[in-house]
Amino acid sequence: MISGRLLGRDDLKEIWSIDRSEVIDAVYHLEHGGLVLKPEHYEMQGWWQNEIENYTHVLEACFNRGGWFYGLFDDRRLIGVVVLDSRAIGKNQDQLQLVFLHISCAYRNRGMGKQLFGLATGEARRRGARWLYISATPSERTVGFYLGLGCKVTAEPDQELFAQEPEDIHMECEVT
Repeated sequence: MISGRLLGRDDLKEIWSIDRSEVIDAVYHLEHGGLVLKPEHYEMQGWWQNEIENYTHVLEACFNRGGWFYGLFDDRRLIGVVVLDSRAIGKNQDQLQLVFLHISCAYRNRGMGKQLFGLATGEARRRGARWLYISATPSERTVGFYLGLGCKVTAEPDQELFAQEPEDIHMECEVT
């Protein structure tokens, strides 16, 4: 049975058990303010060790700031996670970053990603944000997922986040 709950600090290490494997055949590039889909083939087989190390630090810092972490479980196994930062960003300080959203491969296309996104937008609204800021992996599936939820490419990328992930597609979604 699938259940969900807020995650505690001790749960963070379980995030790396999520199976993020997928075959990517096309990625988006931002060109002249518009999205251009180009063929590129990758086979993601899991988390790279340097990603685990880097993102663990990012997630711990987010948790320490009061970030919101929510997980979906199949029995006791973590199969999906969403993370919302508590730090306001943007020129009006009215955006919260959707730091992380992943669903294990075997559980995709069942509405769980949409469910987690909806919970995160609700939490962002409760925290006074007007917008979610998303730095999306440029894969066709990921960008298409966010576009399908009403997100759009941001006209004003957060400079710090853009510097960290310049190949990502930086998006925003109104939560009010």
